Amino acid sequence: MSERPVAIITGGGKGIGAACCRALSREGFLVGVHYRNSGEQATALLSEIGDGFLLQADLADIDQVEVMVNRVKEEAGRVDVLVNNAGLSFNADIVSMKIEQFDAQRALMRGTWYLTKRIIRLFMLRQKSGRIINISSVVGHTGNAGQIPYTMEKAALDAFTKSLSQELAGRNILVNSVAPGLIETEMTQDLPEEVQKRILANITLGRIGRPEEVAEVVAFLAVKGSYISGSVIHVNGGLYGG
Repeated sequence: MSERPVAIITGGGKGIGAACCRALSREGFLVGVHYRNSGEQATALLSEIGDGFLLQADLADIDQVEVMVNRVKEEAGRVDVLVNNAGLSFNADIVSMKIEQFDAQRALMRGTWYLTKRIIRLFMLRQKSGRIINISSVVGHTGNAGQIPYTMEKAALDAFTKSLSQELAGRNILVNSVAPGLIETEMTQDLPEEVQKRILANITLGRIGRPEEVAEVVAFLAVKGSYISGSVIHVNGGLYGG
């Protein structure tokens, strides 16, 4: 078993996930970098941060999630922080959206639920401690035209946070969400330019956020924030106040 605290970050190869990996590594965590397709980026990130290990899995496939959890057990033997960051988004209105796209969005949420369930049972309950941090989104609260399945799942993730924190009451396991606004990532770059301009016009700070600014809040919840659970913390430059 690792003598150092261990943090698992899903979707850790790029964007907000990579920033979280860097931030938690600086805080002294042994970092498990999960990825689905971004193996080259995840490998480069691991080389950058030093100690850690890679976890490849499609979270929509429950069998792969089970293999991933077993690898965590072999590599580290403990999990102190789980950051559910992996995301997926399809941009289309309800008339154009395909049922297969909707199902893919829902399957990722199911995998996130299952991974969290397994991490809690195998590690956190036995350790009698843990932190679970779910990366949701401002659009789970405001809605966003052309992203209905994505907004539905992000809203569900915040509901998951609130319900799970209640289920784990008295177990010394804190559960919170961090809800970013418009952040410089590959996913937001795929948004139509007119959508980005419309959102930017409503951001009080007048700029797009950086992944590192989200990771700062994640790191705070991972190592401090001992009296915060069941909360949604918004990181959006004033776009939405919650």
